[in-house]
Amino acid sequence: MDYNTVTKPRFKEMRPGADGKLMTEWQLTDTKLTDTVKLILPPPHAVPIIFIPGIMGSNLSNPENKPIWLLDSVKTVPVGLAFSFLRKNAGERQRLLHPARTRVYNGGAVPKENAVLGLTQQDFVSRGWGEISQASYQGFLVWLDTKMNASRDPMAWNDFSPQNGKINDDPTAYLKKNLLPGIVMNMHGLPEMAEPGVKVELIRSDELIKRSKSTYPVYAFGYNWLDTNLAAAESLAKKIKSVIKENNKGPVKCTQVILVTHSMGGLVARACCEIEGMKQKIVGVVHGVMPATGAAVAYRRCKVGMWDEDPGAALVIGSDGKEVTAVFAQSPGALQLLPSEDYGTNWLQVADASGNPIKNFPTKDPYEEIYLQRGRWWSLIREEWLAPHDGVAIKWDVYARNIDLASDFHKNIAGKYHHNTYIFYGGGKQKKSFEKILWKLKSGSRPIDENKVPTYSEVVNFGNSAIRTDGSNNLYVGGASGITTSTRGDSSNAHYHESSFWEIRCAKWNSEGDGTVPSISGRAPRSAGGKSILQQFELAGVEHEPAYESYPEARVVTYYAITKLAALADRS
Repeated sequence: MDYNTVTKPRFKEMRPGADGKLMTEWQLTDTKLTDTVKLILPPPHAVPIIFIPGIMGSNLSNPENKPIWLLDSVKTVPVGLAFSFLRKNAGERQRLLHPARTRVYNGGAVPKENAVLGLTQQDFVSRGWGEISQASYQGFLVWLDTKMNASRDPMAWNDFSPQNGKINDDPTAYLKKNLLPGIVMNMHGLPEMAEPGVKVELIRSDELIKRSKSTYPVYAFGYNWLDTNLAAAESLAKKIKSVIKENNKGPVKCTQVILVTHSMGGLVARACCEIEGMKQKIVGVVHGVMPATGAAVAYRRCKVGMWDEDPGAALVIGSDGKEVTAVFAQSPGALQLLPSEDYGTNWLQVADASGNPIKNFPTKDPYEEIYLQRGRWWSLIREEWLAPHDGVAIKWDVYARNIDLASDFHKNIAGKYHHNTYIFYGGGKQKKSFEKILWKLKSGSRPIDENKVPTYSEVVNFGNSAIRTDGSNNLYVGGASGITTSTRGDSSNAHYHESSFWEIRCAKWNSEGDGTVPSISGRAPRSAGGKSILQQFELAGVEHEPAYESYPEARVVTYYAITKLAALADRS
């Protein structure tokens, strides 16, 4: 190190120790290093931020604490996990990924340090960062922690500037030492319109001043996404109480937290808010790409897997319907992503080759009409897939109880949101999603007996035994699979063929959204939550899984929402 180049003072904010007294740690340096180290007293209040990931976003282990679902990677795809599950069939997945045989694993990768904030690797471990996906969230958490805590001086926050460069009638007021109240501020990168026809409520300098009165340590909350989200909500309530207690020490007071959620984590947070006494401990919630009323794609993946959506992600989630069903059917949390009754009717359709509807489902109740419908080829579960080779068979009654848990959970949170809620969801035409699931029938390469071709209405009522499928997006009515060769018996001329009366395929994307959650579900809180929804953003082009990690617009609106909520925090 060239000690002559070090001229600026360095800073370290003090924090309450185990005994509540303010303390800090500093590594001893060479005596030649003579720059000043300034220890900064923290603000008198702490408002911790707790991040709640989506389904599959928490690391899991077996009961012996051996990791089986570990999302360590600096890229969006956890390569090690993908390689591991590439070689696992449906039965092996079923044995590994069961809610009773898994635990949250806290040994995932965390940053070595945050030099700007003076945080060590152990700080991140204690805040729970090792419980959640490094690939999907760590870059965002580092960014958020730095944004909220690098400076306590609103004058130094270069994301904000006075609207039109003026402060009331005094254009020089902003140059004064302290930020004055009563100023309308612009936030750089914030869209002018939140949703079509809805303007964004601008930030005022009063809110920035209030924000500066607290620290905002960033925590992460991992949960067992295979288990019911109600269990995760109860664990989150304990986490909130623990975090408040940890930060309510000595001269620093802490009574509330801010929640930031991704995808299914939003359902967990909403359920937590309904637990007695919890709303008062939460300033507000920021929901990102939440399936507010469910996502029809959850049904589709149980039927045909994910290969034709995203081959890379399919290696982890499941390439075909057999692999997905083996895990989903035994996992109440996963089943709680299915469309609820509030999602609407007629989202599952059987149609002819031109897309003309033959039959629509549900007319009212998706649980009875689709999820618990037994034996129909279009019902959610193909029953023989509940007992895959090498697996531990799931009884129908167990699966049915899981659907009942989903129904109860959906009813528990229907239309319910924290009274200070901010939301962003995917919209626009840049990214397609599945608002409806469409099965299309077309004429197949027909077998010899043309007189027995079943009608459309007959096909709709067929059971699983009348439909041939290997779990991929190829279903056949009648006929058979086979291999034909040339008359010379030359095996090099052999080719695979299917004969059938009808071929059935599940159509691809058909609506706006983020690739997973359709806009109809993402925007549902505005109409259901009423005044509880303080601002709701439609973001064009946002992709579901990497929303926080890869999309600046998602980060900007989250930072905006947290700043707004910070001004509402209880500092009594």
